[in-house]
Amino acid sequence: MSTARQPAPEEAVDLLALDRQVCFALAVASRNVIGLYRPLLEPMGLTHPQYLVMLALWEESPLRVSEIARRLSLEPATLSPLLKRLEAGGLVERRRDTADERAVSVGLTPAGRRLRRRAEQIPPAVIERLGMDVTELEEIRDRLGRLIDATRRTP
Repeated sequence: MSTARQPAPEEAVDLLALDRQVCFALAVASRNVIGLYRPLLEPMGLTHPQYLVMLALWEESPLRVSEIARRLSLEPATLSPLLKRLEAGGLVERRRDTADERAVSVGLTPAGRRLRRRAEQIPPAVIERLGMDVTELEEIRDRLGRLIDATRRTP
């Protein structure tokens, strides 16, 4: 976005110029960053969405499906196929919640817990591939967090 030519004071700003669009910059950045993860996750047998589920479970396990969905900002119906594939891969197990039979809890298997050790190599590898300072990346993440919060406040 910084490569855009600055209009002269008498020129009208084109609000629809592609390089002025936040949505465009976010879409391209998202695709490109997720693309950096792909070759790192493939040897682990994970897609990026599955990796996000595993990150949530490595923080706390077991979790109800509804809680994983909330943490990842996903619909439970979107999450269900991801969980089925992770379960088929032997990384998680789903069980009816003992406190509420309508709810399903997801927990890590021993293999899922062991995979965390390999996953610890992912963040440093991504940082290295980006060639950016950790402080700058944390600032971007924090600003995106504020943007996400702002979108949630919008009716």
